[in-house]
Amino acid sequence: MLKPAKKRSNVDIQRIQRIARESRSETLARLQASAEGLSTKKAEENRREYGKNEIRTNTNASKWRLLWESIATPFTVVLLVLTLLTIFTSYILVPQGNNDIDTILVMVIMLIISVGVNFAQKIRIAKVTEKILEMVSVTTNIRRDGKNVELPTDEVVVGDVINLSAGDMIPADMKLLTSKDLFCSSSYLDGDSEPVEKVANVSLKPSMLADYLNYPNILYEGMTVVSGSGSAIVFAVGNNTVFGKKVQHIFRKKVKVTLFDREIKQLAKILIVAAAILVPVLFLINGVTKGNWGESLIFALAAAVGLTPEVLPIIVNSNLTKGAIEMAKQGAVVKQMNAIQNIGSTDVFCIDKTGTLTQNKVVLERHYDLNMQEKPRILKFSYLNAYYQTGMEDLIDKAVIDAAGDELNVNEIQRDYNKIDEIPFDYIRKRMSVVVVDNDDHHGQHILVTKGAAEGMLNISSKVEVDGRIEKLTSAWREKILNQINELNDDGLRVLLIGYKVNPAPVGEFSAKDENDLTIIGYLAYLDPPKESTKEALQSLKDDNVNVKIFTGDNEAVTRAIALQVGLNVDTVYDGEQIEAATSEEMAKIVEKCDIFVHLTPELRTKIINALQKNGHIVGYMGDGNKDTLAMKVADVTVTSNNAVDITKESADIILEQKDLQLLEEMIITGRKVFSNTMKYIKTFLVTNFGSVITMVVASIILPFLPLLPLQLLILDLLYSISCLVIPFDSVSRSYVKKPQQWSIRKWPKFMFSFGPIPAIVDFIMMALMFYVICPRLVGPNYHHWVFISLFYSGMFIESLWTREMVIHTLRDERFPFFGQHATPIVFLVTFGIAIWGTALPSSSIAASLGMTDLPFDFLLVIFIIEVIYVLLTTIVKKIYLKNGKF
Repeated sequence: MLKPAKKRSNVDIQRIQRIARESRSETLARLQASAEGLSTKKAEENRREYGKNEIRTNTNASKWRLLWESIATPFTVVLLVLTLLTIFTSYILVPQGNNDIDTILVMVIMLIISVGVNFAQKIRIAKVTEKILEMVSVTTNIRRDGKNVELPTDEVVVGDVINLSAGDMIPADMKLLTSKDLFCSSSYLDGDSEPVEKVANVSLKPSMLADYLNYPNILYEGMTVVSGSGSAIVFAVGNNTVFGKKVQHIFRKKVKVTLFDREIKQLAKILIVAAAILVPVLFLINGVTKGNWGESLIFALAAAVGLTPEVLPIIVNSNLTKGAIEMAKQGAVVKQMNAIQNIGSTDVFCIDKTGTLTQNKVVLERHYDLNMQEKPRILKFSYLNAYYQTGMEDLIDKAVIDAAGDELNVNEIQRDYNKIDEIPFDYIRKRMSVVVVDNDDHHGQHILVTKGAAEGMLNISSKVEVDGRIEKLTSAWREKILNQINELNDDGLRVLLIGYKVNPAPVGEFSAKDENDLTIIGYLAYLDPPKESTKEALQSLKDDNVNVKIFTGDNEAVTRAIALQVGLNVDTVYDGEQIEAATSEEMAKIVEKCDIFVHLTPELRTKIINALQKNGHIVGYMGDGNKDTLAMKVADVTVTSNNAVDITKESADIILEQKDLQLLEEMIITGRKVFSNTMKYIKTFLVTNFGSVITMVVASIILPFLPLLPLQLLILDLLYSISCLVIPFDSVSRSYVKKPQQWSIRKWPKFMFSFGPIPAIVDFIMMALMFYVICPRLVGPNYHHWVFISLFYSGMFIESLWTREMVIHTLRDERFPFFGQHATPIVFLVTFGIAIWGTALPSSSIAASLGMTDLPFDFLLVIFIIEVIYVLLTTIVKKIYLKNGKF
């Protein structure tokens, strides 16, 4: 937990202490405000005086940070080190006048391209993210002009009175005016996820003063309301909040480290080690065989550059940006970019039943007494409970209020009954109560009205009311009530019990302890029908090899009825008690064989997700209520809707315009496409560079001169890297996106050893043709002649470039290239355009400075035959490879 210290002097602790210690009236007077809230005019005045409720950061500092992140990638750092070593080698070890300035220049250009394009991509991602996030509406309930209104959080000003309920994010620093069983989490501020109680009318003890973050009557921006209700007055907004002061030092939400991120880091380590081994090997081989140690070192460093996938960060960022834009067009806001990779890897998605399988349009179908007869008295008591509760917004309460508005004189009820107190809902009790005073038939009589889940209600009740008679709640009555509920559940109706207690006598404020000795009077039966699109969407997810698991707080009968309507397998259902009692070994088996879990608390949802992850699954979670927040913290990727509670939207990685499984399926497919195009680059890079390493080492041993000049090798890498930049714009086969894609570094050695030698084989074929046939035919057998060497370099350069470009086209798909599958026009044009441009280099005016010379036109026929050989060899290896593994 963070403790106040001198380093935190930018926080005005004395002012917070003063506000926390003074009385409610003193705070209102200080802020020139009223407990009834501000007028619109006064709010505008306060906004001009105290500023807008937004946390502003130094844009230039942010850009400097993005620039540093672009430089500090492992691959860019390796490239930078190699460039500096080349400069040192050229100007210290090589005799004066033989400095290889061209090689250094190309290395610097590669660095500039890598850092510059990566930086531009990061800026673009930041702008795209900012623009997309504007689609997300986070609001707060404010008392303005004498009315409670929902306004965007940036409309909050100093002096505003904010109404609080479960699921709310605290939009500014505030002092509590009222509170009712109010529990808040401050994990964004101090990392403590355990909720603590906040109380309005409290006197601070001297021992509390030092720990300003935990003042019981002060709420800070970034906190979340876990349960209960209250109201508070704003005393600081934007950069003047405690969170605003700290925002330069911490992030609001830590980015999840994905499996992909971990594997990329592992790849970086392997390539750095490989480069560290390759440099001395090539240096020693060429130094010993050629005798030119300075040139050998520069060549070794240039070859090591080829092992540096300097455009990988650019490819990843470009893919993510493209994916985020595509998702935005489909109706989704991506808050965390790496979630796009994650959602493509997800093979299990846990979803909350209500509003996902169902329409989230709850209707009160029946309000029965205990004789299963509809009675206005049941609806009247239900209306009192729903209308006067101020805690968490609930569709069930709305359904009751709507039904009462149609059947009862609600104005008369509001006149005859006044609210005294309430006991807010929480997920442990699964019920809520209000206390009202009867000003009509029983003048001054207090009534506690409670509604909740059957089991809990029966446990706190001792009587039943039937036809105006009060009877003892016997075991026979208990069994009858449960049987009647089961009958309603079998019809797909969710049932709550309604009960009351006359003249409760609390000590101080009412609390959950007062919910006892109740009289059960009837049932509230709700219907939330399944969406028409749900069955088709679930089948699509199944076809895409995503296992959907249903989480709900409802009972088994209701869930089975809904699940059957949408085509789910209901053979196995586990409830919360079974999950809570299960051991880790039992959970590993349960989560594999069961897809429907009922009676779940928030904690049990996390237990199931953890078990799935331990079994090796990448787990997604979709929910929109306060109960879903804990699960969202542990899932690999989280999805919610734009009408979710604030804390859920803050926790989610992706926000959908509507809670729709069809849209979720589209997001998964988009994520797989992004993953696929990233993998294409990694596959082509590993294969071409593994082949290049084989070629360079063997050729260095057997050739009397260097296989390629350092400058030629660098230009070859540069052209190939540029052509790879269009891979994010390639298409992806439908067969690839039908399965979850997970990347593991352990699978790559087999792939490399299968396909990597093929480019080396065609290199050796080309090398033999150039050394023994083509060059001797054109200039004679003297391989020490500079024209012979220049022709050799020209031929090898052209062949190597074409082979690398062909790798992109052959390894993009498991099918035969150009006929069974083909790249998009932009990939085709760029890759072949660069290959043609590179082919023309030996005939250009700069050929001599590059150590190359012109080749006859019929040499292109040789290149064509060589590339056909490469394609055929790769196709044969593909067929063998696909017999034993996935491509």
